[in-house]
Amino acid sequence: MESSASGDGSSAADAATAAAAASSSSGPSTSDPAFSAGGVGGPSATHYLAKRVLHGSIVQHVARGRFRSEHLWEIVLCKETSLELVVVGEDGVLQSICEQSTFGIIKDVGILDWRFKHFGIWPEIEGKEILVLLSDSGKLSLLYFCCQMHRFIAIGNIELSKPGNMRDQLGRILAIDHDSAWVAIGAYEDAFAFVHVGKSPHKYFYPPEIVERAKIMHVVYKSSDIRGTVWSMCFMRTRCSMDEYYPVVAMIINRKGSDVNELSVYALAANDGGIQYLSSFSEPGPLALDISEIPQLDGFALLFRAGDILFVDLRDPKEACCTIRISITGSLIGGQISVEDSCRGLDVDDDVAACALLELRDSGNNIMMDDNYMAIDGLDNAGSMKSRIICSWSWEPDAVRGRPRLIFCLDDGEFHTLEFNWDIEGVKVLPERVHRGLPCRPLLWMNRGMIAAFVEMGDGMILQLEHGRLVHKSAVQNVGPILDLAIADYHGEKQDQMFSCCGMCPEGSLRVIRNGINVEKLLRTEPIYQGVTGLWTLRMKRTDTYHSFLILAFVEETRVLSVGLSFNDVSDAVGFQPDVCTLACGLITDGLLVQIHSKGVKLCLPTTYAHPEGAPLTSPVSVVWYPDVTISVGAVGQNIVAVATSNPCCLYILRVRSLSSFQYELYETQHVQLQYEVSCISIPEEDPRLRTVSSAVGGGDVRKRKGNNLAAKVDVRMFAVIGTHKPSVEVVSLEPEEAFRLLSTGSISVNNAFGAPVSGGIPENVRFVASERFYILAGLRNGMLLRFESDTSKDHYFPGSFYKDSFTPCVNTPLQLIAIRHIGITPVGLVALRDSANADIIVLSDRSWLLHASRHSLAYSSISFLPASHVTPVSSVDCPSGLLFVAENCLHLVEMVHGKRLNAQKFSIGGTPRKVLYHSDSRTLLVMRTGLTGASCSSDIVQIDPNNGILLSRFKCEPGETARCIHIAKIGSEQVLIVGTSKSIDRPMMPNGEAESIKGRLIVLSLDTLGSPRESSSFIPISNLSSSSHTGSFPEIVGYTTEELSSNSMCSSPDDVCYNQIQHEQMAGHLRSLTHVTFAGAVLAVYPYLDRYVLAAAGNTLCVFGFVNENPHRMKKYAVSRTRFTITCLKTYASRIAVGDCRDGLLFYSYNENLRKLELIYADPAQRLVGDVALLNCQTAVVSDRCGSISVLSSPRLEVSESPEKNLAVHCSFFMGEIAMSIQKAAFRYRLPIDNETDPVLESAYNCVVASTMLGSVFVMIPLTSEEHHLLQDVQERLSVHPLTAPLLGNDHAEFRRRGIPSGVPSILDGDMLVQFLELTSEQQQTVLDTAPSGKGPLRSISIFQVMRTLERVHYALN
Repeated sequence: MESSASGDGSSAADAATAAAAASSSSGPSTSDPAFSAGGVGGPSATHYLAKRVLHGSIVQHVARGRFRSEHLWEIVLCKETSLELVVVGEDGVLQSICEQSTFGIIKDVGILDWRFKHFGIWPEIEGKEILVLLSDSGKLSLLYFCCQMHRFIAIGNIELSKPGNMRDQLGRILAIDHDSAWVAIGAYEDAFAFVHVGKSPHKYFYPPEIVERAKIMHVVYKSSDIRGTVWSMCFMRTRCSMDEYYPVVAMIINRKGSDVNELSVYALAANDGGIQYLSSFSEPGPLALDISEIPQLDGFALLFRAGDILFVDLRDPKEACCTIRISITGSLIGGQISVEDSCRGLDVDDDVAACALLELRDSGNNIMMDDNYMAIDGLDNAGSMKSRIICSWSWEPDAVRGRPRLIFCLDDGEFHTLEFNWDIEGVKVLPERVHRGLPCRPLLWMNRGMIAAFVEMGDGMILQLEHGRLVHKSAVQNVGPILDLAIADYHGEKQDQMFSCCGMCPEGSLRVIRNGINVEKLLRTEPIYQGVTGLWTLRMKRTDTYHSFLILAFVEETRVLSVGLSFNDVSDAVGFQPDVCTLACGLITDGLLVQIHSKGVKLCLPTTYAHPEGAPLTSPVSVVWYPDVTISVGAVGQNIVAVATSNPCCLYILRVRSLSSFQYELYETQHVQLQYEVSCISIPEEDPRLRTVSSAVGGGDVRKRKGNNLAAKVDVRMFAVIGTHKPSVEVVSLEPEEAFRLLSTGSISVNNAFGAPVSGGIPENVRFVASERFYILAGLRNGMLLRFESDTSKDHYFPGSFYKDSFTPCVNTPLQLIAIRHIGITPVGLVALRDSANADIIVLSDRSWLLHASRHSLAYSSISFLPASHVTPVSSVDCPSGLLFVAENCLHLVEMVHGKRLNAQKFSIGGTPRKVLYHSDSRTLLVMRTGLTGASCSSDIVQIDPNNGILLSRFKCEPGETARCIHIAKIGSEQVLIVGTSKSIDRPMMPNGEAESIKGRLIVLSLDTLGSPRESSSFIPISNLSSSSHTGSFPEIVGYTTEELSSNSMCSSPDDVCYNQIQHEQMAGHLRSLTHVTFAGAVLAVYPYLDRYVLAAAGNTLCVFGFVNENPHRMKKYAVSRTRFTITCLKTYASRIAVGDCRDGLLFYSYNENLRKLELIYADPAQRLVGDVALLNCQTAVVSDRCGSISVLSSPRLEVSESPEKNLAVHCSFFMGEIAMSIQKAAFRYRLPIDNETDPVLESAYNCVVASTMLGSVFVMIPLTSEEHHLLQDVQERLSVHPLTAPLLGNDHAEFRRRGIPSGVPSILDGDMLVQFLELTSEQQQTVLDTAPSGKGPLRSISIFQVMRTLERVHYALN
């Protein structure tokens, strides 16, 4: 995937456009035939597919539960339009398990603890907790995590209201009772309901309607007597009899017309099944905001108000009273939390008054003075008092009995704990301040004292409570909101990366976002490794933690290097034959290595020179076994070697035995002639007979396999997997005391869309994988990846023929082809990340992928690295989880960063970065910042080196002036930066869309003096790989520059590079101002035009500026035009000008140079508040609005007599559910990975669109042909109603993606829905295609091959 920003990535159409624009001396008028229908760039595609390539990272709700197993605690992060399941390791690093789109907007989340309920009813949810979601669908969604599908699946969607997104309809807030039987649900206003959920079909109360769906039985009790807005609610355990009132809920309500919030108590009456009002409580003072029941103290609740917390007694729900008031108003440092007795409501002694005033201990004793991430700048005025608000809180799980603890965060970033101690004297409240950082929302107290704190517009934190203070463990990356982005090619790697403006002050940052799984580049050699044919790492013993040897095979040579601080050539000391090409190698038993080459098999015992535990001899011990014919392939396992020959087609099984000290024999145990030539052999890394259930199934639900016979000593045959030229995949027995036996066979037969077999289906690599169920992977020479499985009995993990006591016939145990994927067009290699049968696997072809072994079907992600020919895991003391790639004739040592959920590098720059541009000539970034705290200026433009984040130069705005927009323009032969500003920090427009009377400036800055990154910043020498004295030298390895950590960021992490404290003297220079013009309005948009003009929008005025004699110092206004409302964005393409305003939507203008006049030629057919716009050509634009939609608009041929009012046509639209802040045109070049086809690069591929959103998502829109669109539209309709792929929240998918779109406008295809097709098995895919959507006519026959081919092209391009 390459961006058109790269030097050779521009399309022919773009080049022609640029040439035409540059060569014309006068701009064409609107009647110019060159810009009639078709125009420059040709007609644009009218069919698009939108796919989210980066999920949002702003966490709005969080829940903790046991979703995969009753033994595992996990966390669900709800990010409005997506769910992410994560775990937090003992080191405090948050790791992602899965992430999925919800096709709806999440409003609230809860947990039903059904681990010990409903046994035998739903086996798939036994031992798991149920995730409960409220959303805009108007349904209460109950989800469980399916380990087989590796995702959440709905077991019930209880309809509450329709459509579900109105203010007076249920679906905004929920609460769940302690017994996980009742759910309380509130609307934004005037509506409230109890929902009873469970398995029993009995009617608990009469006369509610009972609805059954997906085995979920529920009863809904609604009330519309609230007459107000529900702010918060919780269930309460009271002294009321369950036969009288149950359940009871306390809620904070703002009654209509009231200035205060009151605490009201409602309950379900047992006699008539109606919701009854019991009591209300309101105490003079601050506004009540939130309420929570106190765990372990039945009947007591905390009422959170602005500035204090009330301890409320609700044991008698008809007479609520406050007993303790906890004040949280105080100074930021050295402040106090006071606890005061409010009234005599507790049955305690008078001694309780002794606890009336408790002071928070001095913060100086509780905060680490060297915790740099806290970034406390100094003492605040101790006398200043203000009302502080609790923005998030969480209770300690599994707290000491009778001593519940609460942690909460104030809106000034202070963290406090409250401990409630109940004894014979009553309740005592013990407050303590434990941390000072950023305001966090939400907050979650996890086990082991860890706390997850999420920042709305910055990185979150994993903290741990130790000795009365919070210690920073790790950062949780958050790139939202993405205010702007720039796309550029990663130098030397031909991969796109996005430079994005993320977050807001004080956590604003510049992020370098790349697709795929992140790898940390450690070392790189010189490009001297041409002709590498094989790469392996070996241990000296199977129990060794680290690898000992690195084996490099060339066409006619083999080299063995030691693994450690220095890579020494120890070929002679190991004993491998150096003048042959090694086909395979391995550790046959502790201390003994095996080399397989075309002439024979060599057994070697290295000397102590090669390894400290080697033989104390002067030369290695070696034994060679020679066959009569040439060996083609081989593999090494535990105490076994398998080799195959091609002419004749034979398979040899060898074993080793010890004759005496340092003397061994390699002998043949089996020799069988095969019908077909063997193309590859794989022996499982572990002995299957010693595999326990837990290791075999990869941590799945063991309790479901109580009858599984895979005990520690189960009698499973030793076996190998072979690929043949038949072509086929076969499993053969390697048992030493048995004759050769074929255990299972899978034929490889893949047909294309025309039913003809696909050529090149010979396996290049095969591998056995032990996961939820065992399966076999086969990588073919034509770039395809296959997954085979076999039916097994209920009580066995393997088919019957795999067991020694089996009487199953030797053959006819078929392997079924479950899934097929096109990985690339070159042979597919399979390399496990570790020596385990359930390890994830690196898949090599045209590019590198990581296959997730535990996932259903074939699920893989791209690795953010160069295309590589070979890879091997390498583990050493300095790099325990390394990978060694061979790419571009170099060896690259990298480390896969599993802990990083986002492949994004962070540069903390201070303030709020608003705009970013990539300057290709200097290969630097130009960033516009606002919200700076310095005394000299509050806004500036800086030049940054993207390699290391160094500040190169800067332009400061005047005091009180704020930069609003920037863009690079070319004036003659000189490049300049045009900047639009406002002379105020206030909003530049009024609520009605009209411009405020704020002055602004258009500034022209010179870019000729821009400093370029230092050449040494790309690579620096790290270490030398020394050579042994008798083998020659190994080349010097070069490493990437290391990142310096700053102590000035509040949430510094190892991935942060902060330069906000760089002194001005360290900069290479300052950006020089050439000229400026003052406007009567704020300049919100600027853009270059025809390489000789500059467009500027100030308020509702659009101006055209030129430069006299191409002199950037002499700027002249040529034309002015006005819109009705404030202009928010500008874009140009050739002579076309696209203007977006805050009310009238998208407007097309053209400039007549002869008349010096701006002409409005096209207008938007609908009103829209434009977020951003991108012009694809002179007729077509993509525009986003502030309601979460994105649309493609185009113009027909314009006649002179026609009116420009509302003559743009909306071709297609898409509701993202997120507001797109930046839209850019991009070109993604890719080829279809199908053999026997040489599809050219699609011309429409240069009309791709990239959009970034407020939630931190990145969407890509790819154009489709009419045939592709028609095909995928049919597939999307079927996926949207199939149980495995339907919207998780119960939404109507078509309604959700068309929300706010006028009727008759086609919808853009949903790539998130379509790619689910790739996650299914072939059988499930066929079932989906056979599913008929309701209300549709007869099914159209669809070929799986056609669908897979199209979707794999999309997947291949976007990864």
